[in-house]
Amino acid sequence: MKIRPLHERVVVRRQEEEKTTAGGIVLPGSAAEKPNQGEIVAVGSGRILDNGEVRPLSVKVGDKVVFGKYADSNTIKIDGEDLIIMSENDIYGVLEG
Repeated sequence: MKIRPLHERVVVRRQEEEKTTAGGIVLPGSAAEKPNQGEIVAVGSGRILDNGEVRPLSVKVGDKVVFGKYADSNTIKIDGEDLIIMSENDIYGVLEG
């Protein structure tokens, strides 16, 4: 199944959670902090401006992004995979390199 977000929304696949600390301590799932990074898997058409024009999004499918800690409040499950739908405004930046 595919999803097409509307307007200025994007769909993000969260990066895998860290299971082991840098010191080698294994964390149980409930203790591991959810990463605030992910990959964009779908984008909407853009923000509709007051004059009716559509401003395209600054991100594209495949971009690795950093987002806010609470941006995952709109988590959905598609084909057994948890995805996050968020506004482009919830994205802090694109990781390059």
